[in-house]
Amino acid sequence: MFSIFESEETKRLKTHIINLGTLAKIDGHLDSAEMEHIISIGERKGMRPQEVKNLLSSCENIKMTMPNNDLDRFDQIYDLVEMMLADGIVDDSEMDFCIEIATKMGFRKSVVGILIKKITTGVKDGLDRDEIKAEAINFLELQ
Repeated sequence: MFSIFESEETKRLKTHIINLGTLAKIDGHLDSAEMEHIISIGERKGMRPQEVKNLLSSCENIKMTMPNNDLDRFDQIYDLVEMMLADGIVDDSEMDFCIEIATKMGFRKSVVGILIKKITTGVKDGLDRDEIKAEAINFLELQ
C-alpha cells in the first residue's frame, strides 16, 4: 500500500483518504454521495478517481501518517466533518471517530468536541471553508 519510496506528504494524503473512507463505512455502507465526496477531495489533492477507489478497496492494516502542521490538521478534520455530514445523518460512531482522529492528530481532547461542533455549525450555516477555518483558528489560539 505505502511504498518506502513515497514522500511523507503522499503517505499523509493516503492516510487522510483512508480515514475518510473508514468514517464513511462506519454506518455499514459507503454510499455514492460519500464516495463522490472522497473522490473530489482526492482530486483536489492530485489523485485520480481510480487511485482513490483502489486505495479504499485495499486499505486494511495501514499505518497512519498524520499531518505535521496545524493547517493540514484542520483541513483533515474539516474534511472528516464534511464526510460525517455528507449523508445527512450524524451517527454517534461517526462523531466518536472524528474525535478519535482529531485527538490522534494532537488536538487536545478538551477542545476537540467544540472544534468539531464549530465546523459542523459552519458547514450547516453555509459558511465557506476559509471563514470556518478563521473562526476555528481564533478559537484554538484562545485555548
